[in-house]
Formats: sequence, structure tokens, C-alpha cells
Amino acid sequence: MEATKSPYFDTVAYDAIIDACNDSPGRLLTVLEEAQKITPHQYLPEPVLRHIAKRLDVPLSRIYSIVTFYSFFNLKPQGDHTITVCRGTACHTRGSKMLLDDVLLRLGIKPKEGETGSFTSEDMRFTVKTVACFGQCALAPVIAIDEVIYSNVTSEKLETLLKKLASRKVKS
Repeated sequence: MEATKSPYFDTVAYDAIIDACNDSPGRLLTVLEEAQKITPHQYLPEPVLRHIAKRLDVPLSRIYSIVTFYSFFNLKPQGDHTITVCRGTACHTRGSKMLLDDVLLRLGIKPKEGETGSFTSEDMRFTVKTVACFGQCALAPVIAIDEVIYSNVTSEKLETLLKKLASRKVKS
């Protein structure tokens, strides 16, 4: 199939990912992961999902069931930096709800009515997510910033981490 230019995205890069995976086991997951990595703001917009479904001859409903099942897939644009707050029992009892509220307040993110689990700042600089458990219960409360885990986080430690983050350049 010849790559084309869509009004939404350039299919050439997505076709290269699909072609590179050939018929390898787990092909669909690999294609979706790689497609998300190259999409600006690290997400899978509907036109990309439709293109992948068509190229792989997979029902779109199957693709949606996969991307909504695995938490590492994003259907909404993500910020340049990701802050993940653990909401597991140990973290909750040690103050992770307060840390979540603190992060959102400090970054000026106001969740919309009914929005849960993932919040992105209007300037697309930050995405704040929650996770059920990092498996670091003895070190609670735990947060991750751009996939680096921080333990025993206090409000003061959070403030320091966010100041450092704000001074960083956009991740590539």
C-alpha cells in the first residue's frame, strides 16, 4: 500500500512501523506502542487508529478494546512531562490524595466535571495521572515524574521536584 498524506497526519511514518513489524507475534501491540511514541503529544488519535486498523486488516473495535484496556495507551494528548501519583492503599493512607491535589493546584490544572485519572494542563506542558499501585508500598507515598520514581514524598519534597521540573526543557 502506498503511503499517503492525510489531512490529520502523515501516514508514511506509521506505515514504516507497520512494515517493520511484519507478522511478528504481538505485532498489533508493538505497532500501537510505536505509533503512540511518534505522535505529537504521545497519544493515539482516531485517524491513526483507523489507519492502523485498515493496514493490518483488524477491526477498529478490537483496536479500541486494546488501547482502552492497557493503561499505557493514551487516547488524549499528553503533556511534555508526566507526573504519576500512586493511589494505592499504602500511599493513600500516607497522604497521596493530598499530593495529587497539591500537584494539580501547583500546576494550575482544574479537572473538568467527571474527569478522572488523567489531567493535562492547558499549555500541554504537564499531564498528571494516577495509578492503582507502583508496588513501592514500604516507601509510600510514591510519585513518578517522567518515569523516575520518588518515594516518601512530602508536600515540601513535591514543591522542590516541581520547581526542578518547571526549569527543565521539553523531553524529546
